[in-house]
Amino acid sequence: MPPEFWILPPFLPFHPAKMMSYCRLVYMPMSYLYGKRFVGPITDLILSLRKEIHIQPYEEIIWRKTRNLCAKEDLYYPHPLTQNLIWDTLYVFGETVLTRFPFSKLREKAMQATMKHIHYEDENSRYITIGSVEKALCMLACWVDDPDSDEFKKHLARVQDYLWVAEDGMRMQSFGSQNWDTSFALQALVASNHHEEIWDTLKKGHDFVKQSQVKDNPSGDFRSMHRHISKGSWTFSDQDQGLPLDVTTARQTCWSKDGTREIV
Repeated sequence: MPPEFWILPPFLPFHPAKMMSYCRLVYMPMSYLYGKRFVGPITDLILSLRKEIHIQPYEEIIWRKTRNLCAKEDLYYPHPLTQNLIWDTLYVFGETVLTRFPFSKLREKAMQATMKHIHYEDENSRYITIGSVEKALCMLACWVDDPDSDEFKKHLARVQDYLWVAEDGMRMQSFGSQNWDTSFALQALVASNHHEEIWDTLKKGHDFVKQSQVKDNPSGDFRSMHRHISKGSWTFSDQDQGLPLDVTTARQTCWSKDGTREIV
C-alpha cells in the first residue's frame, strides 16, 4: 500500500481507516518502508530465503510483470480483470508520477503522515502495539526513520513482553492474552463452588481484572487517527496495550450477572 493512501479523505470506502485494526497496523509501517525503499543487509539468510520463495532467480525477476502472479493453491478466488487493471494503473501512477518532482513532495507529506500514525499507535499502546508482527514492523520503521530516536529505544524496552522461555528454548508469542485467560479462569473457579478454599486466588484475579481496565480514551483527537473510544473497556492482554476488544469486555461485564463480583 503506497503511503499516499494515508492522506486520502477518510470518507473514501478504501481508506485505511475502514480496515480492521490488525490489517491497518501491518500496512501502516509497510507503507512507510515501501515509500523509503528500505533494503536491509543482504545476508546469507536473505539469499537463502529468496531462493526458497521465488520460482526464478531473484535478480532476473521483472516485478511489473509478476505483480499478479499467484500459486494456484493460494488463489482462493480468481482476480477479475478490472481488479488487475486497477492495481496496474495505481502501480504505474505511483512509480512514474509520485516519485518525480514536483509530485514527490506529495510522497514526502504522505511519509510524514504515515510516521505520525505509527508514533501515535506506539504511544497509545506504550510501545507494545497490537501484536508481535505489528510491533516488529513499527519498530523497524522507527529505526529506519531515526536509529537513535527515543521511539526506537522505547520499542526495544518492550520486546521482552513477547518473549518467554519454554522447555525447549526461547519462544515468541503473537499476542498477550492475560485478560482473556484470567476472565475464563475466574469464571471456571467461581463455578466450582469452592470459594472459601480459593479465596486468595479469586481476590488476586479480581484485582488484576480491575487494574487491567482501560481508564482513558486514546490521546488527543483519536477519531482523526482512526481510533474509537476505549475508556471503560478491556483489551485482550493488559491495560498498556490500550486497544479494546469486544469479546473481552463482554466477558468481564458478564461477571455482574453470574455473581462473581458479589463473591469477590
